[in-house]
Formats: sequence, structure tokens, C-alpha cells
Amino acid sequence: MFHQADIAKLLLRLTLGILILFHGVYKLIHGIDGVSALVVSHGLPAFVAYGVYVGELIAPIFIILGLYGRIAAGILAVNMFMAIYLGYGFAFSLAKYGGLAWETPLLFFVMSLLVVLFGSGKYAVNSK
Repeated sequence: MFHQADIAKLLLRLTLGILILFHGVYKLIHGIDGVSALVVSHGLPAFVAYGVYVGELIAPIFIILGLYGRIAAGILAVNMFMAIYLGYGFAFSLAKYGGLAWETPLLFFVMSLLVVLFGSGKYAVNSK
């Protein structure tokens, strides 16, 4: 029998994982020069930028599969936290059409935290 909570967790995982994976594939194809520039401009070593591949390519695959979903979502949450910090500095600024300038990474951050808190659900490779 299908359980609504487990279906909701599956939907959350699939939405989060697939949408972030698009960002990771883009960076894989086009490189991470922009990310490297942001990292270095904040005084961090350039190699830290390669963490974006873990956060936006590897972690989403694990999230989609529900394989160590909580750990993968935690990694993605850190990735999104850094994206907000490096890209926007948590400044309250509005985008062109009135929304919060960093609302997309904030949504991904919150979705990641939800996976961390609620787990992958029943429909996952290793459900817990």
C-alpha cells in the first residue's frame, strides 16, 4: 500500500535531485571558472570550488536514488549555504521581478534540510 508521507519524500527527493543535477551538468560542461572566482575573492583556496561537483553532481544522484539520502542532502545543504554566502552574502536584495535575489538557492537549501530531517522514505535504495 502506498503511504502519502513516503510518496511526498520521494517527490521531494526527485524534485531536488533532478533540478540540482541540471546545475551540476552545466558546470561539468562549461566549467567552474565563475565559482572559482567567487571562492578566491572571499579568501578561500581555489580548490574549494571543486566541491561544487560533489554538491551538484554526486550528491543529487545519491538523493534521487535515496542512497544515503540524508548525508547527500547534508552535503547539498552546505553547498547551497556556500552558494548563498559567496554569491549574495545573505544581503537582503530583490531580484528584477521583486523576489529575494537568492531565493532559488534558499529553496534548494530548505529542501535539502527537509531530506536531512525526514529521510529518504520507503521508496529509496536504503530507506531509513
